[in-house]
Amino acid sequence: MDDKKVTCTSCKVELTNIKGSTVFNCPDCGKFQIVRCGHCRELGAKYTCSACGFTGPN
Repeated sequence: MDDKKVTCTSCKVELTNIKGSTVFNCPDCGKFQIVRCGHCRELGAKYTCSACGFTGPN
């Protein structure tokens, strides 16, 4: 069993069946998986790719 915790890239909250959450590869480099909770998505909270330093969502 994989015990790896999935946390929001922006706020670091642990995600377990949180409505509106999403996971996607960095839009710039594609090497790092960005994880976003529904709350941070609503707020438009910034995230930073650990691999290339890309900052989103804008």
